[in-house]
Amino acid sequence: MDGSDAVIHAAGAVRGSSRESFDRINVAGTAHVVSALQSRHPPPRLLLLSSLAAREPGLSWYAASKRAAEALLEAQPALDWLILRPPAVYGPGDREMLPLFQAMSRGIATVPGDASARTSLVHIDDLVEAIIACLQSEGTRHQTLTLCDGKGGGYDWREMADLAGEVWGRRVRLWQVPRWLLDCAAWVNVRSARLTGRAPMLTPPKLRELRHTDWVVDNRMITQLTGWNPGIGLRQGLQALRKAEL
Repeated sequence: MDGSDAVIHAAGAVRGSSRESFDRINVAGTAHVVSALQSRHPPPRLLLLSSLAAREPGLSWYAASKRAAEALLEAQPALDWLILRPPAVYGPGDREMLPLFQAMSRGIATVPGDASARTSLVHIDDLVEAIIACLQSEGTRHQTLTLCDGKGGGYDWREMADLAGEVWGRRVRLWQVPRWLLDCAAWVNVRSARLTGRAPMLTPPKLRELRHTDWVVDNRMITQLTGWNPGIGLRQGLQALRKAEL
């Protein structure tokens, strides 16, 4: 199996001011893809690029919509599907993690919750290689797989800040943003979105997601099934980001 007859579906809503705004793209969009594939004989493989957030669907509208999209595939045993749950993704083209690393390059790391919270990361280039490896492996059929850059136990905020400091040659201080300030900003975003129609990133449910203390995964299963291993650690990824600034 070479993965040439395959569909990669990355349900694309990451911003929204209501559960319905996420479901409209992440859930209904996935349902349309499933319906379209069912009309083909034989249907191609389907890789759903989900999110690690789906592991905790009660935290946010986004997480719940991602988990609901996964459930649609799980109810289709006749389809050849697999689900990939990446953690935070960074690298060329990224707009969500980039502001965080840009702030670190200027000497500050803005922490929305507990500084000891741990998260796994993956570089976009490694994610692309993992997608290819998954599509080429028959063993990934009906599997829900996680992946990361290989750092056991992920990173806490101090570790990320120290690595960024080494790359940019400066001390990076942690700034634990006051809880009340973020809460107020999130509620203002929701209310203004109802007037402007703009989809905000920071909302109360998103804050619950950002403040969650465990977004750590490992590569045990994906490596066992596909042989894939990551090639880009955070230091190397940050060095590439710094070169791109020059």
